Amino acid sequence: MFLVNFIITLADILSFAIIVRAVLTWFPIRPNNVVVVFLFYVTEPILAPLRRVIPRLGMLDITPLVAIVILRFLPKLIFKLFT
Repeated sequence: MFLVNFIITLADILSFAIIVRAVLTWFPIRPNNVVVVFLFYVTEPILAPLRRVIPRLGMLDITPLVAIVILRFLPKLIFKLFT
């Protein structure tokens, strides 16, 4: 049960980081800002593989949305596998 709770918490934290990263793109923040760099290193391993598969919709990048949906369902799937 600890593993399931850990995965749920990790998915929540990663989802939050992806949301913050997406929102920060709306503001003129330097790319070498400490927060931006940290969020890039935390979220890019999740977003980069999705960007290779999911095409952009014009100027809209929907990979953060897809990643959050996956992160929402992943703990439920793992919970089903362990119970």
